[in-house]
Amino acid sequence: MTAGIKVSPVNMEARQKLGIRAGDTVRVWQKIEEKGKFRLQAFEGLVLAVKHGNEAGGTFTVRRVASGVGVEKVFPIYSPMIDKIEIVKRATVRRAKLYYIREKVAREARRLLRRTRMVGASSAHHEAEDAAIAAEAEARAAAEAEIAAKAEAVVEADVAPVDGAAEVTETKSE
Repeated sequence: MTAGIKVSPVNMEARQKLGIRAGDTVRVWQKIEEKGKFRLQAFEGLVLAVKHGNEAGGTFTVRRVASGVGVEKVFPIYSPMIDKIEIVKRATVRRAKLYYIREKVAREARRLLRRTRMVGASSAHHEAEDAAIAAEAEARAAAEAEIAAKAEAVVEADVAPVDGAAEVTETKSE
């Protein structure tokens, strides 16, 4: 007569069969208590690490980027506060722990920031650069206006007939 003793309200066999690994993209539905009620909130991201396997104290770390900020959460595999875990995508990775992803993302962000200049940032160098660009634009506009005025004068001279004289056209001989 063996009666099954229930250790946890979580279906432990189902969680073991999930086989969560580093590199998986998972959606964890977490129970959050607000004002005496529970609601479900999804946290979807990349599994960076699984620690202590499928034993009772096993955990997995999930990383996602929320509003441009990297957020990592460590979830106990058999936590009763996790409603369900869905594996969205499986990826083949060659590491057991993907902690290098943190530095990789930070490097890429720094590289992008190097290319762009801060809007509204004031420094003597940028102000001088902006003044030089404005002066160059003004000079270009003045030169274009002068060329347009000359072209207009030439057109007016060609159109205006000479009094009592027939039009004469010159041709260049080579």
